[in-house]
Amino acid sequence: MAEHTPQTIAYPSPGARPRRRDLEQLAPHVIVLFGATGDLAKRKLLPGLGYLQQSALAPEIRIVGTAMEDLSTDEFRALARAAVQNFGTHKMSDDAWSQFDDRLTYVPQGAGPEGLTAAVKAAEESLGPEAKRLHYLSVPPRAAQAVITMLRDADLATNARVVMEKPFGDDLASAIRLNDFVHETFREKQIFRIDHFLGKEAAQNILAFRFANGLFEPIWNRNFIDHVQIDIPETLGLDERVGFYEATGAYKDMVVTHLMQVMAFVAMEPPTALEPRAISEEKNKVFRSMLPIHPHDVVRGQYGGYKEEPGVASDSDTETFIALRVGLDNWRWAGTPFYLRTGKRMAEGQRIISIAFKEAPRTMFPTGSGVGSQGPDHLTFDLADSSRVSLSFYGKRPGPGMRLDKVSMQFSTQETERAGDVLEAYERLILDAMRGDHTLFTTAEGIESLWARSAPLLDDPPPVKHYPAGSWGPNAIHQLVAPNAWRLPFERGWRERS
Repeated sequence: MAEHTPQTIAYPSPGARPRRRDLEQLAPHVIVLFGATGDLAKRKLLPGLGYLQQSALAPEIRIVGTAMEDLSTDEFRALARAAVQNFGTHKMSDDAWSQFDDRLTYVPQGAGPEGLTAAVKAAEESLGPEAKRLHYLSVPPRAAQAVITMLRDADLATNARVVMEKPFGDDLASAIRLNDFVHETFREKQIFRIDHFLGKEAAQNILAFRFANGLFEPIWNRNFIDHVQIDIPETLGLDERVGFYEATGAYKDMVVTHLMQVMAFVAMEPPTALEPRAISEEKNKVFRSMLPIHPHDVVRGQYGGYKEEPGVASDSDTETFIALRVGLDNWRWAGTPFYLRTGKRMAEGQRIISIAFKEAPRTMFPTGSGVGSQGPDHLTFDLADSSRVSLSFYGKRPGPGMRLDKVSMQFSTQETERAGDVLEAYERLILDAMRGDHTLFTTAEGIESLWARSAPLLDDPPPVKHYPAGSWGPNAIHQLVAPNAWRLPFERGWRERS
């Protein structure tokens, strides 16, 4: 059966509430939210669903929340309202909240498959015979199989799609087992393995920037690009995720599930069309071309004081920081290193992709001109919600003589008249899942390829090196990237809109 071909959505003008007839027509949906009282649901999913319903980008929806807590529907609605007020990026009026409130139902998991089935069927009856189901598994990875089993036992897998959170497995064998298990209930076209980084406006702008501009696509290869850095340091610690993090670590939590997915957008060949199957295939080609990740290309770190965190083992070897060098064995990128770095309790919270171009010869410039003194030219994408792009290059300093300084040209989505149309990552991805659009989701083949390339590192990880909280990681990262240098911290700041 052919995959759904995405159509263009007519987004609203700033401040306007779009009419449903202006949008792609989607069938009504019942969204079953597992883990509905959890941190992700409160911070992202419930506020995002509230905005989608308010903005009319989504079809008619009903939301059935379920979790271990024994709440009534009224108590769940109060929890949802607090979540929207505390964490929502789009505020809701009392009238808008009243409309959303009526669409919320809660079923404790203690009610069993029968209770969940009854609630879903009631929601479907209110939407009509065309209603579809979207199951969002906002649950720890170890609970995913139990939820899939419940959906099968409750006969809720028919006419349904399922969104699954990361990490999807923790090595190749476990990923294959999980894929096989899920495929017993859902076909691959029904499964949406989510990576919220790919839902960001800036991540998708990479595709537009690369493939729509004749200036950059001809030089997007090993002949002109010296190296690439994907750098996502975090100032946050573990919050209440100690149990999850101790069993996972930075590599499984962030690199396989986020940084390598973003890397695929940077490195992929032009797809035959901007449609899900073509883009997924090009991403999978990148993963298949990855060289195995060996311990000597990796620096693992642990911030000072981690072992004193409640719930952390006194002899824990879990990494809270990781930096690695990745190679792609294909025609476009052979010999071009990709440097990936992420960690907790670091000096700044940033999300950048930095493309370093090869430097031009300096022979024509006099000694002391400044050329080459500030490193190569860079094209930088900021993956934060501001969705910024910067191109740095050498320019002549005004005045007599030939003195050069690094200057930059910058662009931000927030400076455009369509800034109000930007969707938060989870809002976009939930909408895409309802549309059946797999463009921004990971396939079974893709995730298994990544775990296969990770095997040498997982089998023999190097020991963790300690780094002070508030730093940029262990000193060994400089040897890893030599003779290059890390782009963060920046030599200049982003221009802020006045």
